[in-house]
Formats: sequence, structure tokens, C-alpha cells
Amino acid sequence: MKRTEIITLFKESAKQLVGQDICIKGWVRTKRGNKNVAFIAVNDGSIIHSIQVVADVERFEEEVLRNITTGACIGVCGKLVESMGKGQSVEIVADSIEIYGTANAETYPLQKKGHSLEFLREIAHLRGRTNTFGAVFRLRHAMAFAIHKYFNDRGFFYWHSPLITASDAEGAGEMFRVTTLDMDNLPKTAEGRIDYSEDFFGGETSLTVSGQLEGELGAMALGKIYTFGPTFRAENSNTPRHLSEFWMIEPEMAFYELEDTMDLAEDFIKYLVSYALENCKDDIEFLNNMYDTSLLERLRFVADNKFIRLRYEEAIKILLEAKQKFEFPVAFGVDLQSEHERYLVEQHFKCPVILIDYPKEIKAFYMKQNEDGKTVRAMDVLFPTIGEIIGGSQREEDIDKLMARMQEVGIDPADMDWYLDTRRFGSAPHSGFGLGFERLLLFVTGMSNIRDVIPFPRFPKNAAF
Repeated sequence: MKRTEIITLFKESAKQLVGQDICIKGWVRTKRGNKNVAFIAVNDGSIIHSIQVVADVERFEEEVLRNITTGACIGVCGKLVESMGKGQSVEIVADSIEIYGTANAETYPLQKKGHSLEFLREIAHLRGRTNTFGAVFRLRHAMAFAIHKYFNDRGFFYWHSPLITASDAEGAGEMFRVTTLDMDNLPKTAEGRIDYSEDFFGGETSLTVSGQLEGELGAMALGKIYTFGPTFRAENSNTPRHLSEFWMIEPEMAFYELEDTMDLAEDFIKYLVSYALENCKDDIEFLNNMYDTSLLERLRFVADNKFIRLRYEEAIKILLEAKQKFEFPVAFGVDLQSEHERYLVEQHFKCPVILIDYPKEIKAFYMKQNEDGKTVRAMDVLFPTIGEIIGGSQREEDIDKLMARMQEVGIDPADMDWYLDTRRFGSAPHSGFGLGFERLLLFVTGMSNIRDVIPFPRFPKNAAF
């Protein structure tokens, strides 16, 4: 008999299946009962809810029922009936049960009891079977699908920027080196340095920290593009907001001024939040009830409120006049910390904020300079609980200003000749921004640690699984 996914049994249309024979397959969450009947909760990952299977003990061999333990994988065929119990509208009266894989009740780590998130990170290969991580990873899929749908429906092209690169988009130097050189017998130059000309790519290469620079090239050919892929930062940072491997969404648009990009960023983020609210109700309600009782309220807060747009200089003035004491001092020229950003959003304006016109000294070399010569046309979108969730800017299209700024920050223009060609040949105003996918998921799921919104987190001293 053809398998029916459990999600189908929780749809309104499932009423039409009542009285019919169906077959489901999944993993046992719980088994309870007495000497006459067993009640087995089965989940197949398609939905947070489990379906209850009712098994008449006399109809099944004792060994079969004994092997139906939490974590075991089974297939059940039987009749779908209306449920007389609480918590479900339908259930399955089992005619046959097949055991695909047993799970030793003494050693299976996901028994029916509370598990800390810290413990579940240690068994990341199994945590997807829990209600919590089933919900998180279904939301992760939904947001990835919504991102592609949003851009496709608006005429953007999906652009694949390289993961292995010889350039450092951020100028930070915190990159993972890619090499095939023998670490025990490194080739050396006459000066005694490592001879990277002997390496696989004939020079120094690293894992990318951003697809932005290559994304700009795409925008200057196709008009509107977006990248969506993994990026890597070799920062020795053990915080709930940082990963060494994470995913980024980076749209780049020709002929967009900063104002156009702010409009896009606001519309984009509202679309994603609204998509989650409309299409992931069960998972969000579970996370709201179990982990963060303000999650639904916060998501609606973003979806329903217009974002305030504020100049950096004005933000500094507000923070300096605030009666609240901050851990990090506030002054013009400092890069705002999460506590400053959250104060502006949660206490002062009580709505999301787009901060613009930052001092050029604290921003990247490629950002377009304002006429004052001191600030750049940068923007950050600030959210409750998260702080900065999007960072972007209008890019500098003037080659002379761009080269001068590169030299100021110690980047040799000769190393970026390919990038400068977009300014030499048919330069145009263009803009873009970056959204950290896991930061978005932190907000949408209500989880407090970024290691809990990616299946296999990578961070300092950990690359397990």
C-alpha cells in the first residue's frame, strides 16, 4: 500500500480519508497502554504532530510489540478512524505493523523526558527527531524556499559566487586558508616564505567571507541578482550569535540608490516574516509555547510596523541622551553594539529601525561616500532581540574615490583589478545588502543560540559530524 505522509492526516481534507485503509511510516515517539491495547505515537518529520496508532495487543506477536520502543522505525497499515481521545481528531487502528529498525531503550538518547539544548548539540545527528528541532529545520526550509520565491517573482537572477577565493571582501583577514601543500614539507621562496605558486591554485586562496564582490559583477551584467550560499569566518568567537560557517543572502542591484535598497530590504524581511506566519503556524506556535512566549507577538510586530529610517548621527544623539546606562560607551565614530541597537528598536522607537550614513572609518572600502567626505551611504536594519539583521550600502561607482579608499585601508588596487573593471567599463550606480540566514532564523524561531538553527554548527574547536 502506498505510504501516506502524516502531515496529510492533519489537513482539513483528512476527513475524507476516515474509514479508509492507509499506511504510514515513521519513528516512534512514545508507546503506552495496558495488557489489552497499545497506543503508539508515530512521527515522520513532515509535521510537528504525531499520529496515534491504536494496536490491539491480541492481534500482534509479543516480540513485535516489545520492539516498538521510543526511537524505533515502523510502518503501520490500518483503518483511519475518528479519535475519541483528547489531542487528536483521527487515529489509526492498526491491522499490521512492520519494524524497520529497532532502538535499544537503554541506549537511545532521546527518551521521553526533557533534554537541554546543550545536550542536544552533542548529538546533533539525532536532534532533528525532536519536536524542537523538527520545527526549527522545517522553518529553515520554509525560509530558504521563501527567499528564492521572493527574488524569482521580482525578476532577480540567482547568482553563484565562488566559495574559494583569492580576495577578502571585508578586509578583515579572518579567513580559512585553502591549500593542498604538504604541511610537513612546505615549499619556500628564496626569501624563506611559503611558496604558494606551488599550491593547487598557484597562489593563496581562502574560503569566502562574502559573495558580495562577485555579486556586484553579476549585477553589472544582469541588472538584479542575489546570492544565497555558505560563507566562512575564522573568528575565534564563542558567542550565541556567531558561527564559523553560515549562510548569507546577498542581493545586488544595478541602478538602485540607497533609498531603493532600503525599500527592498524592508519589503523583503516583511515578506519572509509574513510567509513564516502564514505557512508555518504549527511550528511557530510550538516554539512560542515552549521556548519564547513573545515570539508570535514579535513576528507580528515586524510584519505590521513601518521601519523608522534614521541617520547614524541622530542615533548617537538619542543614545547619548538616553537615561539608560550602557555597558559600551557611546560616541560619534563608534560602531554600535547590540545593546545600543536594541535600545533604539525596543525602547525608543518601538519598531524596526534602518540606520544610515555611518562614518566611513567604521565601514568597508566599497561603500559610496557622501558629499561630506566623512560618512558613507551605508544602512543597517535593526530588529528587536537581534540588533543588526541586515547590513548594506550603495556601492562606490567612482573609480578614483574607490581606489583612494582602498589605499587608505591598505588594499592594493592591483590585487582587485578585476573588480575595478566594473568601474572602468560602463560604471553605474548600484547597491546591495547582506542578510545572515541564521540571524533571520534566530528571529523567526525564537531560539537564543545560533548553533540551534543550523543542522551541524561549526565553531571554534568544533567540526563534529
